[in-house]
Amino acid sequence: MTYVIVDGMSVEIIVLSVLRAGPVHGYELKRRVARPSLTPLSNNSLYPMLRRFEQQGLVTKSVEEHESVPPRNVYAITDAGRERLTALLSALPPELATDDEEFLMRLGFFEELPIANRRAIVAARLAALDASAATVSTLLDENSGKGTSPKHEWRAEVMSHVLQTLASERAWTLTIGKKAGV
Repeated sequence: MTYVIVDGMSVEIIVLSVLRAGPVHGYELKRRVARPSLTPLSNNSLYPMLRRFEQQGLVTKSVEEHESVPPRNVYAITDAGRERLTALLSALPPELATDDEEFLMRLGFFEELPIANRRAIVAARLAALDASAATVSTLLDENSGKGTSPKHEWRAEVMSHVLQTLASERAWTLTIGKKAGV
């Protein structure tokens, strides 16, 4: 089965993890989805995703009738949905490893993952951080030969800050990896 990645994988992880706790209607699901980036999940993202999940057999939809309110669609995760959630959590593709939300999402589920998967996720993150630092270092070196005009000084300041941030994130990732038994 082929899966489509929409807005990274973290939204899929969050939605499936909320559904793993039990069936829920769309409005409540949207309310429970709290992304680390604080970007609200819109109906234009949520409901097409739920339709796609339903078509892929990852969730089921039933209609819940109530006397005083309109009928609501209730979504529940299937065994295939649980398998998809596990697969999403178990790997951090290189193209997503630079994304803080993608890394932190998986880190939040580390207790559920085998050590080998934790190790691969940490390694992917470290490789992405190292690649970013190398790119910024190259830009900083190229910028240093451009003279001392104010615009170059500010660029150098920004790039130095980015390098410090990447170094700090790398150190933290190593620490968290050790804590996770990696």
